[in-house]
Amino acid sequence: MIFDSIHHIAIIASDYNKAKDFYVNKLGLKINREVERKEREDFIIFLDGGENIEIELFIEKNPPKRLTRPEARGLRHLAFRVDDIYKSVEELKKRGIETEEIRIDPLNGKHMTFFFDPDGLPLELHE
Repeated sequence: MIFDSIHHIAIIASDYNKAKDFYVNKLGLKINREVERKEREDFIIFLDGGENIEIELFIEKNPPKRLTRPEARGLRHLAFRVDDIYKSVEELKKRGIETEEIRIDPLNGKHMTFFFDPDGLPLELHE
């Protein structure tokens, strides 16, 4: 393999307050640092994605919308590993985040479900 691991994952969001509330307050991701780039009129919030993976949350004015979901070309979805999907889904519901029905991944027999960020990016919970 020519690389050791994933360094970061970049997500583009359209609304600073909604994105920060969702990823930090509702999902509980920790902010490593935050940068305002005045010359580009955007912000980057660097989030701790666990296991030395950083999530770069770019907040830009008027980014183009996703064409379809989730099968648009490019990143299909971001999946978070959880130990107990039922407990995780209950916690998301308490935080005002609805999920799809929990189902079994036919490839590995594990429980999984999807939910969406404020811009409609598909996010997955996977045991």
